Amino acid sequence: MESLDSLNQQTQEKRLTFSLLATLFILFGLSLFIGDANINLINALSSIFNGESTLSAIIISDIRLPRAVLAVLIGASLGLSGAALQGMVRNPLAEPGVIGVSTSAALGAVIVFYFGFATAFPLALPLGGITGALLAVLFLYLLTRSNNSMLTLILAGVAVSSLSAALTALALNLSPNPYASLEIFFWLMGSLADRSFTQVWLILAPTLMGWWLILSTRRDLDVLSLGEDTAQSLGVNLQRLNKRIILGVALSVGAAVSVSGGIGFVGLVVPHLLRRFVGYQPGRLLTCSALGGAVLLLAADMTVRLLPTQQELKIGVLTALLGAPFFLHLILKSKREWAS
Repeated sequence: MESLDSLNQQTQEKRLTFSLLATLFILFGLSLFIGDANINLINALSSIFNGESTLSAIIISDIRLPRAVLAVLIGASLGLSGAALQGMVRNPLAEPGVIGVSTSAALGAVIVFYFGFATAFPLALPLGGITGALLAVLFLYLLTRSNNSMLTLILAGVAVSSLSAALTALALNLSPNPYASLEIFFWLMGSLADRSFTQVWLILAPTLMGWWLILSTRRDLDVLSLGEDTAQSLGVNLQRLNKRIILGVALSVGAAVSVSGGIGFVGLVVPHLLRRFVGYQPGRLLTCSALGGAVLLLAADMTVRLLPTQQELKIGVLTALLGAPFFLHLILKSKREWAS
């Protein structure tokens, strides 16, 4: 009976993965169409392959294609990291934005901006974001190691977010150039506009390394869901598992935030929506959450381009407007479960 249930869960996971992949390919193709300029995609791709510098080819290769690629990379990183953090601390509210990891990564990037390191050394920006995310994840892990309750996680996340936000505000306040402060302020809202393949190549290596570290914990996360004592008795090295997740989240989220700014709630919404389709097993949730995060962020980026606003809405603002009520719903749902 158990083997039959496991087979059904694997079949359901494969169907979900295929559906998400198909949706991702469709949205990726549509994202190349969407924009202020109406272009013929087939002619534009033909010009690109033939090496012709037509207007449509430039719009696709230099503006829309890198933006779509970044949406996939960053969305997958946020969805994957959210699922991994929730599995590590065994708490459905753990998410890079909610617990302050994204804010700390943004602080690291702002410090690089503030001291001008990004101009002299392009890799300084993702390195700053990775360092900030790493420190935040380590701090949160130490705070919740002995008590992984929802209240402890939320309070720890509030503390990390508040400290990071205060230091970021301090950097903006002390900045001698008001135009630089304004640029950083708008960057913090989160956006994929005006990005190029320069940003793609900057974050590609740390992003892929982070994904590999997190995905290598699939089996151990499933065992960890049975409890720490049971996991250790089955041969899971908890210290090694936590280190891989912490470093993987720091690399992927830090690199993502360093080029996109703050984009929250993707890692909270996606795992919660997909968890039931994989039998509530955190290891199986990882790949599906990565694909779901990419789909969600790509759809959100297309939405901000289609909205009839005078100035393009920041994608971080849109995800916050969608994610904050969802976060409140989860808290109220958990409160009712505690009361019962």
